[in-house]
Amino acid sequence: MREFLFLASLAMSRLLCLIVLSLGLMQAAMADENGDRMSVYLTHKFGLAKEKAQKISEAVQSAASKYSLPPALLLAIISIESRFKEKAKGSNGATGLMQVVPSAHRGLLRNVKDLTEPTTNIEVGSAILYGYMRSANGDMNAALKSYGGSQAYAQKVSLKVEDFENVAPPQGVTVLPNVQLGACGARPDDRCGDAQANWANTFTVPATAGQFAPGKGAAAPN
Repeated sequence: MREFLFLASLAMSRLLCLIVLSLGLMQAAMADENGDRMSVYLTHKFGLAKEKAQKISEAVQSAASKYSLPPALLLAIISIESRFKEKAKGSNGATGLMQVVPSAHRGLLRNVKDLTEPTTNIEVGSAILYGYMRSANGDMNAALKSYGGSQAYAQKVSLKVEDFENVAPPQGVTVLPNVQLGACGARPDDRCGDAQANWANTFTVPATAGQFAPGKGAAAPN
């Protein structure tokens, strides 16, 4: 009887392992399919080279999963901020795809060698938006208002999301620890105070990007 129970338990364990492996393979396949659709769309819609579209697609999916953000939302922000031009420059020194303003958090960007690099810029911009969302207790509208500086910006992004929903559907996400942050303004002359330090100590981003506190989005580049 004990041998039977042991064999049954072993068989069940193997079955569970196979199920988990199958689910993992299915998720990977779905991610690849979504990435292909996304990169193809970026190539046709915005005239990006295939390799660049693929890189942006992968960076968006990675950041979206890490920071619990819809991929379509990140694409909408990039579209509005830079129209997928990685070297874009805007007011107050706003830089790159998501128009991150270095002067708003110089100390936290000291390890970043090139903020125009797509993967780094999307990682940083996504982390900033995530910080705003957490400080607003999950209110994405408030987070977008902080990122872009106005309610009109938040509404513009929300409308633009619809353009990307078919090629960038929601995906599984890894939820980061919940933290309470003070609200931070969206312009370089606003002050985040201790919230910046607390946020920076809470989240770890890839070594290529360093650590970042909630920063500032900027208006679309000139």
